[in-house]
Amino acid sequence: MQVPRDHDRHRLKFAREMRGQPTDAEAKLWRVLRLKGLAGHRFRRQRCVGGYILDFYCATHRLAVEVDGGQHNDPAQAEYDQLRTVKLNELGISVLRFWDDDVLKHTDVVAEEILGHLQGRKPPP
Repeated sequence: MQVPRDHDRHRLKFAREMRGQPTDAEAKLWRVLRLKGLAGHRFRRQRCVGGYILDFYCATHRLAVEVDGGQHNDPAQAEYDQLRTVKLNELGISVLRFWDDDVLKHTDVVAEEILGHLQGRKPPP
């Protein structure tokens, strides 16, 4: 099944703006993922897919990596995140979520977990 790209011009414009203003955690993780820096796997950042903007997306492995800040502790936001994950899983996309703090303080551990998922150590959704 091919994952539908999102061609909504407003969402694409917003994603482009977000690429220009990453959070500290997103910028740090991007330094690890960019230019096939994680064992040759290609990631895109702020990618519009299936009606959502994904922080990082590896199309080859259908893997979304989300970097969450404190606002994701809010019950309404957590519920939305879970619904979003379910919908992405229905499209065949696995979703890994990491807290900003973990990305900033334990970048190597986060990178190792992403790589482990890409290498098939984790079951697909």
